[in-house]
Amino acid sequence: MTTLPELAARRCYSVVNPLHSAIYFSPDFGEELAQLGLKDGAATYFVGRAAPLGRVGAGIVTATFFNFSHDLVARHIPAAWDVVSPEVALEARVRAADSVLRRVLGEEVIASKELAEAAELALRATEACSRLARPLYAAHADLPVPDAPHLALWHAATLLREHRGDAHLMTLVGAGLDAVEALASHTATGQGMSTKWILRTRGYSAEEWEAGRQRLRDRGLLTAENELTEAGERLRQDLEAETDRLDAAPYEHLGAEGVSRLTELATAFSKTARENGAFPADLRSKD
Repeated sequence: MTTLPELAARRCYSVVNPLHSAIYFSPDFGEELAQLGLKDGAATYFVGRAAPLGRVGAGIVTATFFNFSHDLVARHIPAAWDVVSPEVALEARVRAADSVLRRVLGEEVIASKELAEAAELALRATEACSRLARPLYAAHADLPVPDAPHLALWHAATLLREHRGDAHLMTLVGAGLDAVEALASHTATGQGMSTKWILRTRGYSAEEWEAGRQRLRDRGLLTAENELTEAGERLRQDLEAETDRLDAAPYEHLGAEGVSRLTELATAFSKTARENGAFPADLRSKD
Protein backbone atom coordinates (compact mmCIF):
# COMPACT_ATOMS: atom_id res chain seq x y z
CA MET A 1 0.00 0.00 0.00
CA THR A 2 1.34 3.41 -0.98
CA THR A 3 1.96 5.91 1.82
CA LEU A 4 0.86 9.38 0.80
CA PRO A 5 1.83 12.68 2.40
CA GLU A 6 -0.62 13.77 5.08
CA LEU A 7 -3.88 15.16 3.62
CA ALA A 8 -2.63 14.61 0.06
CA ALA A 9 -5.72 12.61 -0.89
CA ARG A 10 -8.08 15.21 0.59
CA ARG A 11 -6.30 18.02 -1.23
CA CYS A 12 -6.49 16.11 -4.48
CA TYR A 13 -10.20 15.45 -4.06
CA SER A 14 -10.90 19.09 -3.19
CA VAL A 15 -9.55 20.33 -6.53
CA VAL A 16 -10.93 17.48 -8.66
CA ASN A 17 -14.47 17.76 -7.29
CA PRO A 18 -15.20 21.25 -8.73
CA LEU A 19 -14.70 19.80 -12.21
CA HIS A 20 -17.78 17.70 -11.55
CA SER A 21 -19.86 19.98 -9.34
CA ALA A 22 -19.76 23.01 -11.65
CA ILE A 23 -22.69 21.48 -13.53
CA TYR A 24 -24.95 22.00 -10.50
CA PHE A 25 -24.44 25.77 -10.52
CA SER A 26 -24.78 26.38 -14.23
CA PRO A 27 -28.01 26.83 -16.20
CA ASP A 28 -27.03 24.25 -18.83
CA PHE A 29 -28.58 21.13 -17.35
CA GLY A 30 -31.74 22.94 -16.34
CA GLU A 31 -32.08 24.25 -19.88
CA GLU A 32 -31.57 20.76 -21.26
CA LEU A 33 -34.33 19.40 -19.03
CA ALA A 34 -36.65 22.33 -19.75
CA GLN A 35 -36.43 21.50 -23.45
CA LEU A 36 -37.53 17.99 -22.53
CA GLY A 37 -40.53 19.28 -20.58
CA LEU A 38 -39.21 19.41 -17.01
CA LYS A 39 -39.37 23.11 -16.25
CA ASP A 40 -39.23 23.13 -12.44
CA GLY A 41 -35.69 24.12 -11.59
CA ALA A 42 -35.88 22.55 -8.13
CA ALA A 43 -36.18 19.11 -9.72
CA THR A 44 -33.01 19.49 -11.80
CA TYR A 45 -30.54 18.45 -9.13
CA PHE A 46 -32.56 15.43 -8.04
CA VAL A 47 -33.05 14.20 -11.59
CA GLY A 48 -29.44 14.75 -12.60
CA ARG A 49 -27.79 13.10 -9.64
CA ALA A 50 -30.33 10.32 -9.09
CA ALA A 51 -30.67 9.27 -12.74
CA PRO A 52 -27.95 6.59 -12.49
CA LEU A 53 -30.05 4.89 -9.78
CA GLY A 54 -32.90 4.39 -12.24
CA ARG A 55 -36.57 5.16 -11.68
CA VAL A 56 -36.28 5.28 -7.88
CA GLY A 57 -38.73 6.77 -5.42
CA ALA A 58 -38.32 9.68 -3.06
CA GLY A 59 -37.16 7.50 -0.18
CA ILE A 60 -34.07 6.29 -2.01
CA VAL A 61 -33.15 9.83 -3.07
CA THR A 62 -33.58 11.18 0.44
CA ALA A 63 -31.48 8.35 1.86
CA THR A 64 -28.63 8.63 -0.61
CA PHE A 65 -28.53 12.42 -0.86
CA PHE A 66 -28.89 12.71 2.94
CA ASN A 67 -29.08 16.48 3.44
CA PHE A 68 -32.32 17.36 1.64
CA SER A 69 -35.75 17.57 3.23
CA HIS A 70 -37.77 14.49 2.31
CA ASP A 71 -40.80 16.71 1.70
CA LEU A 72 -38.83 18.62 -0.94
CA VAL A 73 -37.61 15.42 -2.58
CA ALA A 74 -41.10 13.91 -2.61
CA ARG A 75 -42.45 17.03 -4.31
CA HIS A 76 -40.45 16.08 -7.40
CA ILE A 77 -39.56 12.38 -7.22
CA PRO A 78 -40.88 10.05 -8.64
CA ALA A 79 -43.16 12.36 -10.66
CA ALA A 80 -40.21 13.81 -12.59
CA TRP A 81 -39.46 10.42 -14.16
CA ASP A 82 -42.78 10.61 -16.01
CA VAL A 83 -41.49 13.74 -17.74
CA VAL A 84 -37.80 12.84 -18.21
CA SER A 85 -36.75 9.22 -17.86
CA PRO A 86 -33.45 8.42 -16.13
CA GLU A 87 -31.97 7.30 -19.45
CA VAL A 88 -32.87 10.56 -21.18
CA ALA A 89 -31.69 12.56 -18.17
CA LEU A 90 -28.27 10.90 -18.33
CA GLU A 91 -27.89 11.84 -21.99
CA ALA A 92 -28.87 15.43 -21.19
CA ARG A 93 -26.42 15.50 -18.29
CA VAL A 94 -23.49 14.59 -20.53
CA ARG A 95 -24.48 17.29 -23.01
CA ALA A 96 -24.65 19.80 -20.16
CA ALA A 97 -21.27 18.71 -18.78
CA ASP A 98 -19.79 19.26 -22.24
CA SER A 99 -21.17 22.79 -22.56
CA VAL A 100 -20.29 23.76 -18.98
CA LEU A 101 -16.68 22.60 -19.22
CA ARG A 102 -16.18 24.23 -22.59
CA ARG A 103 -17.43 27.52 -21.18
CA VAL A 104 -15.57 27.55 -17.83
CA LEU A 105 -12.31 25.99 -19.06
CA GLY A 106 -12.12 27.23 -22.65
CA GLU A 107 -11.45 25.35 -25.85
CA GLU A 108 -7.67 25.58 -25.51
CA VAL A 109 -7.74 23.78 -22.16
CA ILE A 110 -10.31 21.27 -23.42
CA ALA A 111 -7.96 20.29 -26.27
CA SER A 112 -4.77 20.28 -24.18
CA LYS A 113 -2.56 17.29 -23.44
CA GLU A 114 -2.67 18.32 -19.78
CA LEU A 115 -6.41 17.78 -19.60
CA ALA A 116 -6.08 14.38 -21.27
CA GLU A 117 -3.36 13.52 -18.75
CA ALA A 118 -5.60 14.55 -15.86
CA ALA A 119 -8.41 12.37 -17.23
CA GLU A 120 -6.07 9.40 -17.42
CA LEU A 121 -4.84 9.92 -13.85
CA ALA A 122 -8.33 10.41 -12.41
CA LEU A 123 -9.66 7.32 -14.17
CA ARG A 124 -6.72 5.32 -12.86
CA ALA A 125 -7.60 6.41 -9.33
CA THR A 126 -11.18 5.21 -9.76
CA GLU A 127 -9.92 1.67 -10.45
CA ALA A 128 -9.57 1.20 -6.68
CA CYS A 129 -12.97 2.58 -5.70
CA SER A 130 -15.33 0.16 -3.94
CA ARG A 131 -19.04 -0.34 -4.60
CA LEU A 132 -19.64 -1.84 -1.15
CA ALA A 133 -22.10 0.25 0.91
CA ARG A 134 -21.75 3.08 -1.62
CA PRO A 135 -25.01 3.24 -3.57
CA LEU A 136 -24.50 6.53 -5.42
CA TYR A 137 -20.95 5.63 -6.37
CA ALA A 138 -21.99 2.12 -7.44
CA ALA A 139 -24.76 3.45 -9.67
CA HIS A 140 -22.42 5.93 -11.35
CA ALA A 141 -19.72 3.30 -11.74
CA ASP A 142 -22.06 1.30 -13.98
CA LEU A 143 -22.16 4.16 -16.51
CA PRO A 144 -19.87 4.08 -19.57
CA VAL A 145 -16.77 6.27 -19.65
CA PRO A 146 -17.18 9.00 -22.31
CA ASP A 147 -14.64 9.05 -25.13
CA ALA A 148 -13.82 12.77 -25.08
CA PRO A 149 -11.04 13.50 -22.55
CA HIS A 150 -12.84 16.40 -20.86
CA LEU A 151 -15.96 14.27 -20.40
CA ALA A 152 -13.87 11.33 -19.22
CA LEU A 153 -12.35 13.66 -16.63
CA TRP A 154 -15.81 14.84 -15.61
CA HIS A 155 -16.95 11.22 -15.30
CA ALA A 156 -13.93 10.30 -13.18
CA ALA A 157 -14.43 13.37 -10.99
CA THR A 158 -18.05 12.28 -10.54
CA LEU A 159 -16.99 8.80 -9.42
CA LEU A 160 -14.45 10.19 -6.96
CA ARG A 161 -17.04 12.63 -5.61
CA GLU A 162 -19.70 10.00 -5.02
CA HIS A 163 -17.18 7.52 -3.57
CA ARG A 164 -16.09 10.05 -0.95
CA GLY A 165 -19.62 11.33 -0.47
CA ASP A 166 -21.02 7.89 0.33
CA ALA A 167 -18.17 7.37 2.80
CA HIS A 168 -18.83 10.73 4.43
CA LEU A 169 -22.47 9.81 5.04
CA MET A 170 -21.29 6.74 6.94
CA THR A 171 -19.35 9.01 9.27
CA LEU A 172 -22.26 11.43 9.76
CA VAL A 173 -24.61 8.62 10.73
CA GLY A 174 -21.96 7.18 13.04
CA ALA A 175 -21.62 10.56 14.75
CA GLY A 176 -25.36 10.76 15.35
CA LEU A 177 -25.90 13.82 13.16
CA ASP A 178 -29.14 14.29 11.25
CA ALA A 179 -29.29 16.16 7.97
CA VAL A 180 -29.82 19.66 9.41
CA GLU A 181 -27.21 19.13 12.13
CA ALA A 182 -24.67 17.94 9.56
CA LEU A 183 -25.32 20.98 7.39
CA ALA A 184 -25.25 23.44 10.30
CA SER A 185 -22.02 22.09 11.76
CA HIS A 186 -20.40 22.17 8.31
CA THR A 187 -21.53 25.75 7.75
CA ALA A 188 -19.98 26.66 11.11
CA THR A 189 -16.57 25.51 9.83
CA GLY A 190 -16.65 28.22 7.18
CA GLN A 191 -16.29 25.58 4.46
CA GLY A 192 -19.91 24.58 4.03
CA MET A 193 -22.75 26.30 2.21
CA SER A 194 -23.99 29.59 3.56
CA THR A 195 -27.30 29.61 5.42
CA LYS A 196 -28.87 31.49 2.54
CA TRP A 197 -27.96 28.78 0.06
CA ILE A 198 -29.04 25.96 2.37
CA LEU A 199 -32.47 27.48 2.98
CA ARG A 200 -32.83 28.16 -0.72
CA THR A 201 -31.92 24.66 -1.91
CA ARG A 202 -32.34 22.03 0.84
CA GLY A 203 -36.02 22.42 1.62
CA TYR A 204 -35.79 23.35 5.30
CA SER A 205 -37.57 26.25 6.93
CA ALA A 206 -35.77 28.86 9.02
CA GLU A 207 -37.42 27.29 12.06
CA GLU A 208 -36.10 23.82 11.20
CA TRP A 209 -32.65 25.29 10.62
CA GLU A 210 -32.64 27.03 13.99
CA ALA A 211 -33.94 23.90 15.72
CA GLY A 212 -31.04 21.95 14.25
CA ARG A 213 -28.59 24.52 15.53
CA GLN A 214 -30.19 24.31 18.95
CA ARG A 215 -29.71 20.55 19.01
CA LEU A 216 -26.02 21.14 18.31
CA ARG A 217 -25.88 23.65 21.17
CA ASP A 218 -27.55 21.11 23.46
CA ARG A 219 -24.80 18.63 22.58
CA GLY A 220 -22.11 21.21 23.31
CA LEU A 221 -21.02 21.41 19.68
CA LEU A 222 -22.15 24.95 18.84
CA THR A 223 -22.02 28.21 20.76
CA ALA A 224 -24.84 30.71 21.12
CA GLU A 225 -23.15 32.69 18.33
CA ASN A 226 -23.29 29.62 16.04
CA GLU A 227 -19.53 29.06 16.24
CA LEU A 228 -18.14 25.59 16.75
CA THR A 229 -17.07 24.82 20.29
CA GLU A 230 -13.85 22.91 20.89
CA ALA A 231 -15.91 19.72 20.94
CA GLY A 232 -17.59 20.77 17.71
CA GLU A 233 -14.26 21.43 16.03
CA ARG A 234 -12.95 18.05 17.15
CA LEU A 235 -16.05 16.35 15.81
CA ARG A 236 -15.76 17.97 12.37
CA GLN A 237 -12.04 17.16 12.26
CA ASP A 238 -12.75 13.55 13.23
CA LEU A 239 -15.46 13.30 10.57
CA GLU A 240 -13.07 14.45 7.85
CA ALA A 241 -10.27 12.20 9.09
CA GLU A 242 -12.56 9.16 9.08
CA THR A 243 -13.83 10.11 5.63
CA ASP A 244 -10.20 10.30 4.48
CA ARG A 245 -9.61 6.80 5.82
CA LEU A 246 -12.66 5.36 4.09
CA ASP A 247 -11.79 7.17 0.86
CA ALA A 248 -8.05 6.42 0.80
CA ALA A 249 -7.99 3.53 -1.68
CA PRO A 250 -8.27 5.47 -4.98
CA TYR A 251 -5.43 7.79 -4.08
CA GLU A 252 -3.21 5.08 -2.65
CA HIS A 253 -3.76 3.17 -5.88
CA LEU A 254 -2.74 6.22 -7.91
CA GLY A 255 0.37 6.67 -5.80
CA ALA A 256 2.12 9.71 -4.41
CA GLU A 257 3.51 10.90 -7.74
CA GLY A 258 0.19 10.45 -9.52
CA VAL A 259 -1.76 12.19 -6.74
CA SER A 260 0.68 15.09 -6.77
CA ARG A 261 0.41 15.47 -10.54
CA LEU A 262 -3.39 15.19 -10.59
CA THR A 263 -3.59 17.76 -7.80
CA GLU A 264 -1.36 20.13 -9.77
CA LEU A 265 -3.40 19.78 -12.95
CA ALA A 266 -6.82 19.91 -11.29
CA THR A 267 -5.82 22.94 -9.21
CA ALA A 268 -5.13 24.89 -12.39
CA PHE A 269 -8.34 23.71 -14.06
CA SER A 270 -10.52 24.45 -11.03
CA LYS A 271 -8.95 27.89 -10.65
CA THR A 272 -9.78 28.66 -14.27
CA ALA A 273 -13.33 27.40 -13.81
CA ARG A 274 -13.86 29.58 -10.73
CA GLU A 275 -12.44 32.64 -12.45
CA ASN A 276 -14.87 32.04 -15.30
CA GLY A 277 -17.88 32.07 -12.98
CA ALA A 278 -18.44 28.36 -12.39
CA PHE A 279 -19.66 28.99 -8.82
CA PRO A 280 -21.66 31.75 -7.10
CA ALA A 281 -19.55 34.17 -5.09
CA ASP A 282 -21.79 33.83 -2.03
CA LEU A 283 -21.95 30.02 -2.02
CA ARG A 284 -19.83 29.65 1.12
CA SER A 285 -19.67 31.87 4.14
CA LYS A 286 -19.38 31.53 7.88
CA ASP A 287 -22.66 32.64 9.37
